[in-house]
Amino acid sequence: MMFDIILLLCMLILPLIAQMGVKSTFNKYSRVKNSRGLTADQVARRILDSNGLYHIRIEHTPGKLSDHFSPKEDVVRLSDSVYGKTSVAAIGVAAHECGHACQHAEEYGPIVVRSAIVPAVNICSRFWYIVFVLGIILFDTLPFLMYVGIAMFGAVVLFQLVTLPTELDASHRALKTLENDGILEISEVPMARKVLTAAAMTYVTALVTSIMQLIRLLLRVRND
Repeated sequence: MMFDIILLLCMLILPLIAQMGVKSTFNKYSRVKNSRGLTADQVARRILDSNGLYHIRIEHTPGKLSDHFSPKEDVVRLSDSVYGKTSVAAIGVAAHECGHACQHAEEYGPIVVRSAIVPAVNICSRFWYIVFVLGIILFDTLPFLMYVGIAMFGAVVLFQLVTLPTELDASHRALKTLENDGILEISEVPMARKVLTAAAMTYVTALVTSIMQLIRLLLRVRND
């Protein structure tokens, strides 16, 4: 019981710490303007073009840190806090999203696997809990539903496990490009690295939290 409570508290606290970390780090370096005077969307266009990805569009999307690359639409969407901004933080985020575009273009292994399992994972993430609870309610007649629910949640954990290297690789590509192509000054690259590292920690935390939840589910089945 105590172990379960500890896991639950960690599941609640860790994501909050990670979110606070990424917000505070982004806000800090969003006040630091890059010495080249480039905007994040200009940097994104430059990175995409240098990789031959002329067909990929760059669009402005509402929200804060809602930036993403849509492979189906071939578009990099930059949020209000990034698009048109000259901060080191904004440029780091824009370069990161372009890193995802390059991954898809190169058919980077983890991104291919991630894209392939998205449809199944979407179903699992929506219905695993319903299936698991039904297994508890109908334990005397359909106990296997609990295991099905756990397996469905396991697919979600697998998705997060595959997502992590894609995020880390996109950040690595971004920082390498920003430095090698002279987009940022040498002194500005560590600032961008801190922003992307803080963002990566949200994915690490999500994976750890899900693993904790998986452990709790397995313990529930064992106790039953």
